[in-house]
Amino acid sequence: MSSLRTTFTVSFAAVAAVVTVLVGFLSYDAASRLVRVDQQTVFEDVVQDLRDQVRRHALAPDDFAASHSAGPRGDLIRPSGTVVQVLGPGGKVVDRGSPALPADADDRRAAAGQAAGRLVEHRGVEVHDEVYRVATVALGGGRGAVQVAQEFSDTEDLLRELQQRTVLLVSAVVVAAGLFGWWLARRITSRLVRLAGAAEDVARTGRLGIQVPVAGRDEVARLGRSFDRMLGRLAQSEEDQRRLVQDAGHELRTPLTSLRTNISMLRRIDELPPDARGELVADLAQESRELTDLVNELVDLAAGQPDAEPVQRVDVADIAEDVAVATRRRTGRAVTVRVTGATTVVDGRPAALQRAMSNLVENAAKFDRGGVAPIEVVVTGGEVPEADAGTGGAGTVGAGTVRVEVLDRGPGIAEEDLVRVFDRFYRAPDARSLPGSGLGLSIVREVATAHGGAPFARRREGGGSVIGFTLGGLRD
Repeated sequence: MSSLRTTFTVSFAAVAAVVTVLVGFLSYDAASRLVRVDQQTVFEDVVQDLRDQVRRHALAPDDFAASHSAGPRGDLIRPSGTVVQVLGPGGKVVDRGSPALPADADDRRAAAGQAAGRLVEHRGVEVHDEVYRVATVALGGGRGAVQVAQEFSDTEDLLRELQQRTVLLVSAVVVAAGLFGWWLARRITSRLVRLAGAAEDVARTGRLGIQVPVAGRDEVARLGRSFDRMLGRLAQSEEDQRRLVQDAGHELRTPLTSLRTNISMLRRIDELPPDARGELVADLAQESRELTDLVNELVDLAAGQPDAEPVQRVDVADIAEDVAVATRRRTGRAVTVRVTGATTVVDGRPAALQRAMSNLVENAAKFDRGGVAPIEVVVTGGEVPEADAGTGGAGTVGAGTVRVEVLDRGPGIAEEDLVRVFDRFYRAPDARSLPGSGLGLSIVREVATAHGGAPFARRREGGGSVIGFTLGGLRD
């Protein structure tokens, strides 16, 4: 995580550096161009004004003397602090500038020339370690010339200082960006560090009840909440698995003990009377069947709804008919199927639905032994009333759902047991003497929930029970 923080900090600082350097360079380049162009423009205007004056008026060197600062000389100095130096008729310096400017042969020829306004320019003239731009303008008529100069060094010093300040500013911005990036990275990654620590604690200790930081509303907080929910689901799954193993061990202990007792009796089977031998063999067969059924139900319940079975479009009414035929053949009981509603077609797993429906019908046959009234299976599609599990209250299910009800005329379910009949291994006190594991209705609940529905149970008017489940309809 420290590498992520470092990467984030360096990246933030690098981006800030590139942007700042680019902006600083463009700003400095634009400012330097403006300053240089402005200084050059001012100087060119001064020189052009001087040329216009000497062309319009016959001016002499004395008109530009330092003692006449209010005259033409003042017009040259005022705009930009221009250095002025006056040359006489022979090119000799008659009024030295400050600092003194060099006068070469071209300047002297201009001073002796007859044409007023003749211009001689010098660029990059070094005077006392300073660099000047010098222009010599002839007065005409051989009267001399006037030299005006503008210092380059001041402008360059200004631009150099601006450059240094720009570099300092860029450096400061880069450092500030790095510090801010480090602070921001630490602020963002601190929760990731805690989240990674929680994951490492889970991996190291195997404990799923570790507190996960979920503060905030950003993606890190969403990750924390998702991780917390995942740990909660895993913890619940682990608890369900532990409880299933404990309950299974408890339920398996009774038939195994009985089976072991009867097997021990087989050693003395020759000593038993014929009737006792028959009862012993029948008990062994019955106990082995019950043990097999219990193990099969445990395997189904532990495995949950098999994902390998594809979801397909099935008609619940057809499944009900198949279950009724199989139950009639196995138990000899009369089973009727009644179908109502618009459609009983759903998207689901056929084998799981058949197992759930078989559990309901066989449960009804088991508790209604010796009954003469047929077991009724009612499949209703479309807009149907929904009974609240344990209370028998009615509500409304939206169109497209399917409801399966199994009605019997057995002893019924006590009011206090209605809310618990779908719990694993739960068996009502009146049913504990009957064969069974208490897992059949639990499997019904698992199947109904996996298909977007819910189980329900209520007492039937006139005696008996109504147990069933709802299913979600067709998917888009």
